[in-house]
Amino acid sequence: MQRLIIDIGNTLVKIAVFDDDYTTTIEQLPVLTIESLQKMLIQYPDIKSAIISSVRFYPVEIDHWLEEHFLHISLNPSTPLPFINKYATPETLGKDRVAGAAAAIKIFPHSNVLVIDAGTSITYDLITANKNYLGGGISPGIQMRFKALHTFTDKLPLIENIEETSLIGINTKTSLLSGVLNGVLAEVDGIIDRYLQQHNPLKIIISGGDYKYFDKKLKNSIFATPNIVMQGLIEILKFNED
Repeated sequence: MQRLIIDIGNTLVKIAVFDDDYTTTIEQLPVLTIESLQKMLIQYPDIKSAIISSVRFYPVEIDHWLEEHFLHISLNPSTPLPFINKYATPETLGKDRVAGAAAAIKIFPHSNVLVIDAGTSITYDLITANKNYLGGGISPGIQMRFKALHTFTDKLPLIENIEETSLIGINTKTSLLSGVLNGVLAEVDGIIDRYLQQHNPLKIIISGGDYKYFDKKLKNSIFATPNIVMQGLIEILKFNED
């Protein structure tokens, strides 16, 4: 059975087709249109269900088209989830964090799991072994830290590319790289340590656009996966098919 997954982010739209648990294709688009969906249906005529998650406005006609062709889920705060959401304000919980929690219980069932999504922001989300989502934290991502240093000072340059750096910067550029990159590693390792103090044993997943920077650099053992949001959306869709 093929399923269509649509993730509308702040800058790009990701579309994936899953054949059972295997990703058949992932495409990235600047905007989502009915024409792009029609092309996807021609290419994959066996799609039976679809889920769409969006952090920004998209035309309501998209939902209407999906409803006409598939079992369709539009992720929102009332969507049934494969875990118990203990967040005090579920209507404010980011859909990417919801999807990450759903993926976590699939990847590590019956385990305490900390999901770290290293993107525009770095988010931390804890899911317990009995499938309770407790919440987590949000801090600035790597690029946001570089932009803040550039924006809120008069002379510090904007660093746009992550480069390997030593602890001691020998000029302004390498000092910025050292401060941000070593600082963010220390933050993530330190927060993992604090979660371990409260929820040990603990599995740790890291994902997001900057996940490769953390892979093999953290002192704590982690499981790295690039597309946890897509993985979680497929689990939410399957849960609602039952």
